[in-house]
Amino acid sequence: MAKRSTPGLNTSSMADISFLLLTFFLMTSSINTDMGISRKLPPPAPEDNNEKIDIHKRNIFVVKINSHDALLFDGEIGDIKDLKTRAKDFLGNPNNLENLPEKKEVDIPMLGKYMVSKGVISLQNDRGTSYDMYIQVQNELTAAVNEMRDELSYSRFGKHYADASTDQRDAINKAIPVAISEAEPTKIGGNK
Repeated sequence: MAKRSTPGLNTSSMADISFLLLTFFLMTSSINTDMGISRKLPPPAPEDNNEKIDIHKRNIFVVKINSHDALLFDGEIGDIKDLKTRAKDFLGNPNNLENLPEKKEVDIPMLGKYMVSKGVISLQNDRGTSYDMYIQVQNELTAAVNEMRDELSYSRFGKHYADASTDQRDAINKAIPVAISEAEPTKIGGNK
């Protein structure tokens, strides 16, 4: 008995169709991308400049995160949900208290003379700090600055910061700068 041959399917065009479908889905779908943390780095210091920058202790708000993700605000144990309020109170210094940052009067276009805080938030974390806690702290500090900018924009221009013109936002950015300093990660508080 002779063996029957099985008819084959012509699949040469399947590769073309698969390629076209893949191209179609890649072109029409959107891919979510993480934006990261927006920070403006200071300009590099001149090499011949040996001048030490002197910042008064009252102008520094120290936030520390240890390897167990515990927070310290100026030496006191704190909770992440209190960080935004504490940062706003520190940077704003609404009552011009002696233990909070100094302010200097600056003439800002569109705002006039405005008392700008000299406050700096110093963020220090341990090498064992989790990324989740680090991002939470960054989010709270950024939210504090954003809320202060939004409040100023609404009080001066009658609109939210996001709706303000470019010139208005530039003026607000000069009045409320992002002053967050990050120290190199170290071991904090006797963790061995």
